[in-house]
Amino acid sequence: MSEHDEMDGQGDASGEALARTPLTALHESLGARMAPFAGWLMPVQYPSGILREHAAAREGAALFDVSHMCQVILRPRSGKLEDAALALERIAPISVAGLAPDRQRYGLFTAPNGGILDDFMVANRGDHLFLVVNAARRDHDLAHLRAHLSDDCEIEALTDRALIALQGPRAEAAASALGASVASMKFMDVAETALAGVPCLVSRSGYTGEDGFEISIPADRAEGVAEALLEQAGVAPSGLGARDSLRLEAGLCLYGSDIDETTTPAEAGLGWAIQKIRRTGGAREGGFPGAARILAELENGPSRLRIGLRPEGRAPMRPPTAIFDSEDAAEPVGQVVSGAFGPTLGGPMAMAYAPTALAAPGTRLFGEVRGKRLPALVADLPFVPHRYKR
Repeated sequence: MSEHDEMDGQGDASGEALARTPLTALHESLGARMAPFAGWLMPVQYPSGILREHAAAREGAALFDVSHMCQVILRPRSGKLEDAALALERIAPISVAGLAPDRQRYGLFTAPNGGILDDFMVANRGDHLFLVVNAARRDHDLAHLRAHLSDDCEIEALTDRALIALQGPRAEAAASALGASVASMKFMDVAETALAGVPCLVSRSGYTGEDGFEISIPADRAEGVAEALLEQAGVAPSGLGARDSLRLEAGLCLYGSDIDETTTPAEAGLGWAIQKIRRTGGAREGGFPGAARILAELENGPSRLRIGLRPEGRAPMRPPTAIFDSEDAAEPVGQVVSGAFGPTLGGPMAMAYAPTALAAPGTRLFGEVRGKRLPALVADLPFVPHRYKR
């Protein structure tokens, strides 16, 4: 996987020292293959291998370290959460003010051209908003928040917290066995509870398509909680390799691969993340960067779309494979942005951008792999159905 290329374990390509999560020593003790990712030294896989780690999330529970992601608190200076919510709505086309207490929502930061600056999660914690943003966009997002929200919010990046993701059908049982009150939680609920006696902030969410939890833990207690979870039946440590194959099977976007400043929410198939109240005719319509283009594309449709592809045969189509509408077409019509073998799917899979006219499931396209045009069918996303607890 290109986004997880292995380099020297002590520094990235620029020679800069890599940041380490509170769980780095645990990963190394478990025999993880460590590699740079977004400026952090992260586990790519463990001795069991990516296929077994992937299967753990589908059949049992996989434990991922996602502490490289940035946890941020927005506190309203006025003391009124609505003021912080409306301030965030100035730079994100989602309904933050409509988010109920102890609920979480997927969001996007947009650019003046309608492109996507990053995707993130935001939770209503009653007296503050809690955000999780991507590691690779940490500095950008913090600067963006401070430039646009400082008059309304105190902005605090948490540096004393770890973040782990427990994903799979056995996640609830494993967390409950450590005393966490999570059984009544539904997808996108957020709650404070304790695991193994350690106070944690838990959301019922993740990025694998499976049921599970993302758990924010005090950094100095994270290793103990992770070890306690790994002692539970069916729970296995899993790295970035399995996390990538799982999110691709689930049809979920990776920032920097499937979405970026050149892709709009409508093109990416993320229009569902923009609630009606922020759209044309809504009470809080527009008012965010790129609103004119984004709302027009949501109303009339974009010229291209993110699509799923099922290559025929066994050869995967990886980025930046060019996509053609026939075997002998002179010019490509699109490009693969993510591609891999799908362990649950049992074959290769890819996501690409292509003209809207070619985006219907069943459409036959061709990817140029090592000089050969190989056929692939446009497929519905996700490739593997989601199993969230609704």
